[in-house]
Amino acid sequence: MEMESMSSSNKARKEEAAVVAAPDKEAVLTTTARARFDTLVPLWICGRFLDQYMGSTSRPVDDEVLDAATGVHYSALRLEELNMNGSVSGEDQPTTSGVENGHQEPFVIGVAGGASSGKSTVCKMIIDQLRDQRVVVVTQESFYYGLSDEELVHVHDYNFDHPDAFDTELLLSCMENLKHGKAVDIPNYNFKTYKSVASARKVNPSDVIILEGILVFHDSRVRDLMNMKIFVDTDADVRLTRRIRRDTIEKGRDIKTVLDQYSKFVKPAFEDFILPTKKYADIIIPRGGDNDVAIDLIVQHIRTKLGQHDLCKVHPNLYVIQTTYQIRGMHTIIRDAATTTHDFIFYADRLIRLVVEHGLGHLPFKEKQVITPTGSVYTGVEFSKRLCGISVIRSGESMENALRACCKGIKIGKILIHREGDNGKQLIYHNVPKDIANRHVLLLDPILGTGNSAVQAISLLLKKGVQETNIIFLNLISAPQGVHVVSKRFPRVKIVTSEIDFGLNDDFRVIPGMGEFGDRYFGTDDYQSSTPFFCDEKNRVRLL
Repeated sequence: MEMESMSSSNKARKEEAAVVAAPDKEAVLTTTARARFDTLVPLWICGRFLDQYMGSTSRPVDDEVLDAATGVHYSALRLEELNMNGSVSGEDQPTTSGVENGHQEPFVIGVAGGASSGKSTVCKMIIDQLRDQRVVVVTQESFYYGLSDEELVHVHDYNFDHPDAFDTELLLSCMENLKHGKAVDIPNYNFKTYKSVASARKVNPSDVIILEGILVFHDSRVRDLMNMKIFVDTDADVRLTRRIRRDTIEKGRDIKTVLDQYSKFVKPAFEDFILPTKKYADIIIPRGGDNDVAIDLIVQHIRTKLGQHDLCKVHPNLYVIQTTYQIRGMHTIIRDAATTTHDFIFYADRLIRLVVEHGLGHLPFKEKQVITPTGSVYTGVEFSKRLCGISVIRSGESMENALRACCKGIKIGKILIHREGDNGKQLIYHNVPKDIANRHVLLLDPILGTGNSAVQAISLLLKKGVQETNIIFLNLISAPQGVHVVSKRFPRVKIVTSEIDFGLNDDFRVIPGMGEFGDRYFGTDDYQSSTPFFCDEKNRVRLL
């Protein structure tokens, strides 16, 4: 009777409780298979992945996991859209499947299971192993309804494990916004006052979203947002022991209250609402975080799917350098509007050097043998000597020092393209080496936005006799729209970049971007070149 009363009270918050969908085929392991899971987990997981693609969710995790997975995340390697219905159909698609307005949808992982089953541990292990990806955790516990004064009086009779205890509509709204590249404010629920406090948690769009909670599989609309669904299956006695320790230490409750709530609500709710959702899981993990084999296989599969930006699959001429914490840290600094000019130059130069080195790796080499000081023969390679750089004035000039540091005595030409009022399509001036047709060309411009200026510059190089396959376009950040424009027009031009941003805003600026790169690098508001180009009465640019 108490549960029925509590259910009716909860249902008053919504018009109707969510309906659990019909069971999927072969979604749950048989008793025999469960007994053999530890030995067959690799085969079973791989079979599940082949039969049924992946979906995701996440449940509340501890502060350590939240600290590791949250914070301001900008762009980086965007993820492959794993919904098999969203495929690129035609040459005119601006980006790839799952890309909307330049934003690539994240990979959503769902982690469900009974209370204290080890979901937080599983989430933390996934985060730790996906250290080179941007991961955020959204916990279902953050979306508990705040209790009214009347409910607070009878708080011990409130069923926190019932589906109606959660504000599912708000959860859906937050998840949909994150999937569309919008930052959201996640409620901060206080388990001692049973209300959400004013300081919401800011969560920014990311590569991977883990949605974790006891009932994240209950509502079909939430399940549909997931790319991978994981159910953490742990023995009931172990879950009870963990719950007692957690609720007494972290939530300040006495043991009698915890046991009464467990027998009255937690155990019945698990059997009525949580356990039935196990059939929707793509992967079932016995023993939670203690099952290292299962976690390793899951992370290995995720890495395979996320290891390459999906634009690289659509445009094989696009190369995104592998992200690391160092690269993300440097991007964080140069994208920060409060960064000083001195620091901006320092960290921008470091990133530019990495891009240049990566770009040089795409030049042709030939084998060469040398004699070492020990008298031994070393078989190596010899660099291509027919090389030059072309910078797009003026932002491209910021990349010249890094190129000179890597290629001693390299010739550098310049192209000036008018960018205001005509979408960058008007060529103003150029000065390139006379024998450029016989050289490999490194085209330098730190930002690839609409792609119009790049198309104009590459078109000029082709008119000068440069082979399309001999052009490597180097930049720090690229918008998907610009990548598509350049790749569609010049599919054999290699594009090397350090990060793919979300897209362009209404003013055709790259977002999140880093502002006017030239002004920030050279410390100017108006055009002031770092080197004297206009050196005669006809304002002709002199080749360095």
